[in-house]
Amino acid sequence: MVTFRGILGRSAKYLASHPVWRQQIKLQNRMSSLRLPVAAVCQVTATPDKQANLSACKQLMEEAKERGASMVFLPEGFDYIGSSREESLSLAESLTGDIISQYTQLARKLEVWLSLGGFHERGHDWESDRRLYNSHIIINDKGDIVSVYRKAHLFDVELPEKGVSLKESAFVIPGPTLVSPVQTPIGKVGQGICYDLRFPELSLAMQRHGAEILTYPSAFTVATGAAHWEVLLRARAIENQCFVLAAAQVGQHHEKRQSYGHALVVDPWGEVLGDCGGEKPGMVLVEIDLEKIRSIRRNMPVQQHRRDASFYQSLEKT
Repeated sequence: MVTFRGILGRSAKYLASHPVWRQQIKLQNRMSSLRLPVAAVCQVTATPDKQANLSACKQLMEEAKERGASMVFLPEGFDYIGSSREESLSLAESLTGDIISQYTQLARKLEVWLSLGGFHERGHDWESDRRLYNSHIIINDKGDIVSVYRKAHLFDVELPEKGVSLKESAFVIPGPTLVSPVQTPIGKVGQGICYDLRFPELSLAMQRHGAEILTYPSAFTVATGAAHWEVLLRARAIENQCFVLAAAQVGQHHEKRQSYGHALVVDPWGEVLGDCGGEKPGMVLVEIDLEKIRSIRRNMPVQQHRRDASFYQSLEKT
């Protein structure tokens, strides 16, 4: 900011009225208005302690706000990661429960948008079947829930040679539908969660409906993360010509569970703009330049080159 008082003994009023200074003020105002929006992509180590998790996430949100972020992305299981099916069920809440209420209040207080990337939401028949949705919630800076996507692809995987054994469907209900991308201060965001990353049909649907940013908040296992995390995120960015933001869990949650980390930001060309590493909580902040998307899509119009659906289904008719 230009300060006028005391310069060459002239008054601030005089300098502000001088044509050269007026031009500088106009230029500064224009530069300020052209400042790119900033996203904060976070990495946490959730445990079964919901209040400790909330405190850690709150600290990251406050830091992100101080550093200029207009939207903060938290990973799958930001509310907690239980040590057993029974514990996960006992800690679950509804969208109107205490945890989401506290996050809506924080969003309103800090005036930031939130992507809460995997909330343990009590299912629609909770009293009878005791199962959950894994829900990705977007909250605006007024504290309103503007979108809820419930994870469609559930992680039922047995990799004994890698020490991986998880059956998400034992207590999670698959989401019934995709949701439309959400207009946010950083661009139009298409929602996925973790294992959804492996299904390019989902990201393509988001892109067709206007997504500029794809987000995959996750709690990847160490074995699958080391093998596939970065390459899948970069692939989704390249094939859809979108930014990809992927908040992540990291480290030891309890004696039975560990996550890979490496919360990542990838640009529409597939370049990694930020990586939180695989050791401890933190965040990466990135400016989202939507002009980069428009330029890449203009110069390499992949979507215009795509054939109609019948072409890709032609093998099924042979």
